[in-house]
Amino acid sequence: MEYIVSIGLVILVVVTLIKTARIVPQRQAFVIERLGKYSRTLSAGFHILLPFIDRVAYKHSLKEVAIDVPPQMCITKDNIAIEIDGVLYMQVLDAKKASYGIENYHFASAQLAQTTLRSEIGKLELDKTFEERDTINANIIDALDRASDPWGLKITRYEIANITPPKSVQDALEKQMRAERERRSQIALSEGEREAAINVAEGHKQQVIKESEAQKLRQINEAEGKAQEITLLATATSEGLRQIAMAINEPGGADAVNLRIAEQYVKEFGNLAKEANTMIIPNNLADIGGTVASLGKVLNQTKLAS
Repeated sequence: MEYIVSIGLVILVVVTLIKTARIVPQRQAFVIERLGKYSRTLSAGFHILLPFIDRVAYKHSLKEVAIDVPPQMCITKDNIAIEIDGVLYMQVLDAKKASYGIENYHFASAQLAQTTLRSEIGKLELDKTFEERDTINANIIDALDRASDPWGLKITRYEIANITPPKSVQDALEKQMRAERERRSQIALSEGEREAAINVAEGHKQQVIKESEAQKLRQINEAEGKAQEITLLATATSEGLRQIAMAINEPGGADAVNLRIAEQYVKEFGNLAKEANTMIIPNNLADIGGTVASLGKVLNQTKLAS
């Protein structure tokens, strides 16, 4: 009998110690009730409770947790039914409010996220739902954060995971995207052809300009060459006449000139006889000496004038 009593006392002591000593892990909070009424919130560390009077009523993790928001059907502004699911991130800031403010804050937050999402999707057309994800997420976070403040929660993020439109809408979107890609391809091709035509025209223009400039330079060079040729020829002629005049003034120069004139006269008259079938012979053809003498007088007069 004493043995049984001893065992009972040992068990009582062990149970008392278990109910008295509490170790709270890091990033957790224990809500303590004393005789059924809220007493205090225990943070991380070692704590002593009054056995059979104090009890741990709730345990909360203070870490940020992710809650999967189940898929649901939402109606867009243009009456298209789409299926959307998401992920909600939250954190307990006040363990007392999380314990007594609501029965199940995980379920409540997920439900509130779904209702808010349906409301936001109803404001947008289907095309905008894919573009306005950030705006939808921000609006849901704002609404949940204000609603969950009495629950001691902080809604940190909400992310739309998937947006699944009906099969018919997916087919229509694919056709639209395919048409848009083809349109862009045609535009890019036409722009490429236009650029190629512009480059060809610009090249032809530059070629014509270069050819005209080359022609201009060639004509300038030819004109300069002809001018120099005329100048040189005039200079040579002038020098030749000057040399002839000087030769005439020398002794015997006039006779040499008369002889040269006679030779040229006979030569040219002979050439005329070879080229023409009909000839007009001067009356004084036999008087070659007179002709030469006349030319000589002209040269003498020119010499005296000079």
